[in-house]
Amino acid sequence: MICFHEHVFVFLVLVAELYLHAFTETKLVVDTSRGETLHIKLDITFPALACSILSVDAMDISGGQHLDVKHDIIKNRLDEHGNVIESRPDGIGATKAADDCCNSCEDVRERYRKKSWSLSNPDLIDQCKREGFLQKVKDKEGEGCNIYVSLEVNRVAGKFHFAPGKSFPQSNAHLLYFLAFQKDSFNLSHKINRLAFGDYCPGVVNPLDSAQWTQKQPSGMYQYDKGWFSV
Repeated sequence: MICFHEHVFVFLVLVAELYLHAFTETKLVVDTSRGETLHIKLDITFPALACSILSVDAMDISGGQHLDVKHDIIKNRLDEHGNVIESRPDGIGATKAADDCCNSCEDVRERYRKKSWSLSNPDLIDQCKREGFLQKVKDKEGEGCNIYVSLEVNRVAGKFHFAPGKSFPQSNAHLLYFLAFQKDSFNLSHKINRLAFGDYCPGVVNPLDSAQWTQKQPSGMYQYDKGWFSV
């Protein structure tokens, strides 16, 4: 009788093992969504870098580039205490005149960037001198900047930069030029308030939300590596 019970028990254990055992299956699938785009939303604060000299660039391995992004971006000037200086943010959906003329200092700077020319002294340009561009930038020294960016990018590996100065491509390289009077060093300390990829999903925690970095040297660079996977 005991032997019979033992056989029944062993049989039940074997059946349970059969149903609880997990099988691993490996598959290699071609990603057919390469041509699709990905929506990125980023809210970041630079407490010691003025909005007037801060540019945003995005690029990817397929060759797509968004240099010195001005569309779908909001810049809020901050004082030394982190308070918003003005209620009207800079650079919301900036558009260009239909005649494509260089009527303003910003138009000239953009034209120089597209030509991959360096504009080190805007005071030599009539439009910039008339607008008092250099003095306006100097007056904003010591300010901070909060940036909200909404970008539609190719769904491939890529990167985006926040840097002081203007960017332009040259000989397959990504270069920055600075204004003649700008300081030799910048404080790139920052806090990422929010970084989200794709459509909003309730309950999802973004790994870089609230991440911050404090620059302790006169100059510096900080890089984040992040992978994104669709499920």
